[in-house]
Amino acid sequence: MVSVIENMCFPLEDSSDTAHVLVSVRDFATQAGFNAVQNTLVSTAVSELSTNIIKYAGRGCIRVDLVSDGLKEGLRIVAEDSGPGIADVDRAVNRVYSTGNSLGLGLPSVKRIMDSFDIVTAPGKGTRIDVTKWREC
Repeated sequence: MVSVIENMCFPLEDSSDTAHVLVSVRDFATQAGFNAVQNTLVSTAVSELSTNIIKYAGRGCIRVDLVSDGLKEGLRIVAEDSGPGIADVDRAVNRVYSTGNSLGLGLPSVKRIMDSFDIVTAPGKGTRIDVTKWREC
């Protein structure tokens, strides 16, 4: 069972909010004992998820939890919005695909660099992406 030790929540309403989230998450990860490589991976995921929220949904939030499973600690990032949702999740997560004139590498990259990845979405119902990176000792 994973328990939350500490958390931070960031509302996203415009592109300037993504920079604030990124700086705060980097500091949070450093304080939680993440090394530079892990911190970069977490920051990359947060940057991609927060940018997607602004670009595709217009607004949403990022929550960052310091979590423990009793043996190790990690950072769980939950990105949530009430935007248009993702029509083809498999394509968006597992292939180079974009509906927003980008390279389409974002969600596949987040899935690859994080230790866990879960997405719940439906057209017209918004999107919730839950990812975790466990701290290396």
